[in-house]
Amino acid sequence: MRAVITVIGHDNVGILHKVSGVCAKYQANVLEVTQSVLQEMFAMIMMVDISGMNADFAVLSDELTELGTALGLSIHTMHEDIFNAMHRI
Repeated sequence: MRAVITVIGHDNVGILHKVSGVCAKYQANVLEVTQSVLQEMFAMIMMVDISGMNADFAVLSDELTELGTALGLSIHTMHEDIFNAMHRI
């Protein structure tokens, strides 16, 4: 099972480090990362493997949302099944 994490906001040092640190804390393995800085705006999409997590998916999602609030970023965590259902025609 996988999840998609999106991060958007003003660029700062350490965003990738902090988000991936939360993933590591719960054994969510980062599979792929794409990120861009457009002028002062940071945008990142991560694909993470959540099959070996040591906590419930909601715990990961809630902590990443809280991290986003603390950093002034928008962080959304979505289970791959939900993501795929939303983008299916």
